[in-house]
Amino acid sequence: MIESQIEAQDNARPGVLEAAADSGHQSVGGRLEGFARLTIASEALRALPADFVKRHRVLPLALHNGTLHIATAEPGNQRLLDDIRLLSGLEVRESEVASAALAARIAECYQVTVEQMVENLNPERAATVESKDLHDIEVMAKEPTVINLVNLIIATALKERASDIHLVPFEATLQLRYRVDGLLQEKPPPPKQLHAALVSRIKIMADMNIAERFMPQDGHIQINHRGVRVDIRVGTMPTIYGESLVLRLLEKSTKLLTALELGLDAERAARLARLVEKPHGLFLTTGPTGSGKTTTLYAILQGIYKPELKILTIEDPVEYELPGVAQIPVRPNRNFTFATGLRSILRQDPDVVMVGEIRDSETAEIAIRAALTGHQVFSTLHTNDSTGAVTRLIDMGVEPFLISSALEGVLAQRLVRRICPHCQQPSPVAPGLRDKLEALGARRLEGPYYLGQGCEECRGTGYRGRVGIFELLAITSELRELILQKRSNAELKNTAQKLMVTMHQDALQKAAAGVTSLEEILRVSSGDVLE
Repeated sequence: MIESQIEAQDNARPGVLEAAADSGHQSVGGRLEGFARLTIASEALRALPADFVKRHRVLPLALHNGTLHIATAEPGNQRLLDDIRLLSGLEVRESEVASAALAARIAECYQVTVEQMVENLNPERAATVESKDLHDIEVMAKEPTVINLVNLIIATALKERASDIHLVPFEATLQLRYRVDGLLQEKPPPPKQLHAALVSRIKIMADMNIAERFMPQDGHIQINHRGVRVDIRVGTMPTIYGESLVLRLLEKSTKLLTALELGLDAERAARLARLVEKPHGLFLTTGPTGSGKTTTLYAILQGIYKPELKILTIEDPVEYELPGVAQIPVRPNRNFTFATGLRSILRQDPDVVMVGEIRDSETAEIAIRAALTGHQVFSTLHTNDSTGAVTRLIDMGVEPFLISSALEGVLAQRLVRRICPHCQQPSPVAPGLRDKLEALGARRLEGPYYLGQGCEECRGTGYRGRVGIFELLAITSELRELILQKRSNAELKNTAQKLMVTMHQDALQKAAAGVTSLEEILRVSSGDVLE
């Protein structure tokens, strides 16, 4: 309990502050350790008015046996203590904390949340905005209530480290969800009657056509949040109950990661570095949507950059800015696609080219021919494993002899959630989980393995952040011969598994090291990683 933590710390410290003798009360103070991680009781926050707390820079922490525990950066102000007693009707004990930490917790505890704003919205007021008239909706989209709610939804998503915001209408409700560490988390929904106004407000911000409600649209918003530039990709999709929105949040100041930080061990990171330093050839990252393929390519480009190399990228969209790299966004509405852009890029005399994604046979063939004519080419494909890249290119119509000659390596990957380091505990493997994993091909599950118990730092999920699981395939002469012979993916996989650490092996190694959990591996793999 918070009060026991406060009491234990106060009583253990000799430098307590005594209240003035004439007050008739004693206020105990001392440096409060772990203040940023303390859970603050809601009944304590209600003991003092918010404006009083912000004005006098004191923070109620807990109520215990008729005593209000408070945090302050300037203990010993007897007049302030008397005012608190008068306002709360309680005895007061104070503990000293750093001024900056105190200001941050006050802002956190007394800021308006999406939940509070939704609760405080007047249902009658919300009902008045349900209108089919475009002019009425546009006017309402500019109302302070709607503007503030949209701003608050975005700000809260950024604070919770969300990568996406999903706003989906149903018959009677409007669903609001944030994607955090790859999983959607449902939030209290805004009133359904505000749906049209919220969509229109976001469309106005994204410079989209608010009159078009029956065709998909894409837009872009750029904002500054606490001094950080954030790019927001907006996509709309008409459904039977109105337009559904997805907002992808990209913080431009996010530090680009190295291969080791992404989750590769030192040996495979060194092997990857040797593969991508070749002067020509094609290197692919593969995996499903949202598996971090582009982030890995950014890490690779950052690692190989040097002033004597000309590096060009063509992307949809440009997610992060790379110093020294010319990055080009595709513009399909102007017929500037990956294929047409790649043709133009090759006339710019690049040494290194990154193609955001190989989506069609035309792009695939141009990329491979560029790799065969002295260019180093990087791109992504949607496949389940590393050898699947070969069969996918063949399915696109690329000749096997071209693939065999151009392809140098493939890095297949998934993202799994990291166990929260603040609440990580050893955990036995449940019999049911063991059976499921062994049925999918996993072996030797003796452990020890770990789970997060759930805490304030991870918002009770037991996980915080994500890490990659990988299989790095270097194309050997034996594999080139199998590709030339147009062998099946199963044959390619059987040969490749002798040459690499598979995703199955990497996942289990990370679970045994306490990086992730067996439950998380099972959730992400759906069987294909463990085959």
